[in-house]
Amino acid sequence: MNEEVDFILDTAKEAMDSAIAHLEKEFRAIRAGKATPAMLGTVLVDYYGSQTPLSQVANVSTPDPRTLTIQPWEKNMLQVIEKAIQLANLGFNPMNNGDVIMINVPPLTEERRIGLAKQAKAEAEHAKVGVRNARKDANNDIKKLEISEDLKKIAEDDVQKLTDAYVKKIDDILVVKEKEIMTV
Repeated sequence: MNEEVDFILDTAKEAMDSAIAHLEKEFRAIRAGKATPAMLGTVLVDYYGSQTPLSQVANVSTPDPRTLTIQPWEKNMLQVIEKAIQLANLGFNPMNNGDVIMINVPPLTEERRIGLAKQAKAEAEHAKVGVRNARKDANNDIKKLEISEDLKKIAEDDVQKLTDAYVKKIDDILVVKEKEIMTV
């Protein structure tokens, strides 16, 4: 077609890709029944005066689907990490045995599952807004180009096809996440 149009389409595709990447990152933080290290991704530990992500001061693992273990790289960090987990207000009760911190992840109630599914749906809507904003920006850029009306119409149709594909992708990701959340 035209180099300017191709550039606009590529820019829109990058923006839509970043909306999907952000959605997937948000979905990793939404708990779906089984324990994952990502559940503690927001925990910041006071490491010698600076707020440091938990993953940078300890090894977080899941020995089974209902348990998280946190093995600090420095023994003196046990109480600090335990306090940080409690302050993060994630609803976990960490247990310190002197070597590692263990967290038993309780099974989700039906009410909580429904709430998490709503949260997932809201995140998917945010991603769709991001995709639509990318479409709007691309269409505005196309209107400013010095090309024929026919080429503008073709370019706008291409942007719409791209938008539709990304919205479908978001819906597909949401269906998988909802199924994961609602599975007991």
